[in-house]
Amino acid sequence: MILKRVQPLPLEKLDLQPVEIRGLKQIDRNLLVVSAINLDGKWQVISRYGDENWLFYGGPTNKRASFREFQFSLVPENYRETMKSIVYRYIRRGRNDGRKPAIATLRALFDNALPYLAFLNNRGILSLGGITSQTCKVYSDSIKSAISTRKKRHLKSSSREKRLLAVEAIHELSQYCDDPMLEQPWIDSSAYVLSGEHDANSGESSQPAKTPLIPDEVFTALFQASSVTIEGAERILKLRDDIDALAVKRAELSESGLNYAKNRLLVEHGWAEGLDSFEEAVLDIRTACYIVVASLSGCRNHELAYIQSNSYYSTKDDEQEVYWWMKSRSTKTGEGYTEWMIPPAAVAALRVADWWALPYQAKIKSEIMRRRKKSSRDAEIAEARKHQDAIFLGVARKKGNEVRTLSLEAWNVNLKLFAQKHGIDWSFTTHQFRRKFANYAARSKFGDLRYLKEHFKHWSMDMTLGYALNEAQELELYAEIQAEYDDIKEELVESWLRPHEPLAGGYGEGIMVWRIGADIQLFKSRGDMVRAVAESTPIRSNGHAWCTAQDDACVGNGGLESTRCANGCNNGVVGRRHVAFYRGLYDHNKELLQCNDIGPGGLARAKRDLEICDRTLRKLGFAAQRETA
Repeated sequence: MILKRVQPLPLEKLDLQPVEIRGLKQIDRNLLVVSAINLDGKWQVISRYGDENWLFYGGPTNKRASFREFQFSLVPENYRETMKSIVYRYIRRGRNDGRKPAIATLRALFDNALPYLAFLNNRGILSLGGITSQTCKVYSDSIKSAISTRKKRHLKSSSREKRLLAVEAIHELSQYCDDPMLEQPWIDSSAYVLSGEHDANSGESSQPAKTPLIPDEVFTALFQASSVTIEGAERILKLRDDIDALAVKRAELSESGLNYAKNRLLVEHGWAEGLDSFEEAVLDIRTACYIVVASLSGCRNHELAYIQSNSYYSTKDDEQEVYWWMKSRSTKTGEGYTEWMIPPAAVAALRVADWWALPYQAKIKSEIMRRRKKSSRDAEIAEARKHQDAIFLGVARKKGNEVRTLSLEAWNVNLKLFAQKHGIDWSFTTHQFRRKFANYAARSKFGDLRYLKEHFKHWSMDMTLGYALNEAQELELYAEIQAEYDDIKEELVESWLRPHEPLAGGYGEGIMVWRIGADIQLFKSRGDMVRAVAESTPIRSNGHAWCTAQDDACVGNGGLESTRCANGCNNGVVGRRHVAFYRGLYDHNKELLQCNDIGPGGLARAKRDLEICDRTLRKLGFAAQRETA
């Protein structure tokens, strides 16, 4: 093979660089530009092939700086050059589909390749060319007993699959390198199969693991604590601004002298808990704003990280109904501009967050000016600009008090601390809020919502109509709400079809008769039967029954004649969860029978409803009259 010699290209022509390193001399490889950034119209090299660490700019702002840095010193020395060539090929050309990877995708390959390369190195296999399918089979078997170094437990099947997918990627990409992996990693199998994802006997569900659903009582406590914090934010932020002004005015003071002056100012304004406690209260405002916005928008963490000041606005429909919208970006929609419908409570939280972020944004702007004064070619200027208008910011103490968007990991810590501070026993993480939002929105559509009703009434509309209100909305959120709605229906129908589950109402009693003679052989499984019934049955809740009618025109749904649903209505299903309602209604009607001013018609209605409640409760296995001590 004749070795090629290339000349370094002008940065404006980086796309003309070779897409692979085969045939290039080491000196020419080392000069290849791996990453560069355009700063004020001028390209700056960030990393070259020969560097030990490759640094990239870009990707979501909720990632730590280390996420963008690839340290090849972590790769066994015998595979370091090979891994560089694989990653370079991936960056320049992508895999066989031709799509260039995002930083997160590149990170996943790099991190999941390290255990494989270490395995090979430890077995004395010092080149990819020496790998056989049997070697890969041994590796796939070994990771079934591997322990996660971070969580100190066996890897989940999804983690095992990621490691095995990295092996497949190495095989594919190494074909364009000097040391190709010659044999397919496994024959007649796949990473999915070998990871145990499909194995019913693996002890893990074959369905993807769902994000834990925050219980209503836990979520309510957290949301209320956040709301109270936001309601008291004005006093604290005004005092914070006064303290910041004091620091500027008394710049001549020593650190201890300034802290003394700050504490005096706090006491004068009625804050006796000290400066540390006050600074903690300021940070609590940021966490409270995050919780409210995440809970009421359904945004992912990286989408909240992209939110900038003044990100909200309102519109009106033809009937003058006001809708509030929040602007941000989503990597799930191709790094695109996206909007979310939010209620006034979220707008209030965003306004407070805008105020909270002002001094932090000012620090970033000062950093940019300082860096520019020192060197206009400083690539970190471009990185700082990505964060300068964000509202969910934090200070990196270990990096000289640098201000950047708070990372996903930091948010998970802050959420847990906020919950502990308010005595809430739940391990919160950022992604749980999206599912809770979808669950509430689905329950609103289901007619069974108890909280935040004014907001979620919008989500009960037809999804096509909802999208028509704003074409920039994140459509995937609608799909997640629909999936949550389907799950709720299936759980309800599954309870209806239990052999001994008591039901009342015309439709409910019909289900009890049907399930006795239901031939499950008509379905592949009980699960298929449940899904079939759920999909074919329109279900809504009116508080005192489940209604299966095609519309909600029945007076039983309007609350005008609540007992109609239980009194043989062909569309009504009454279950044990409705017992408290019928007991309460029974007690009220019993009191009415003691009244002498409601006339014969009123007494007849009270007596009729009393009998219906009594009959319904007995069908459900409960006595109308509670036992008394």
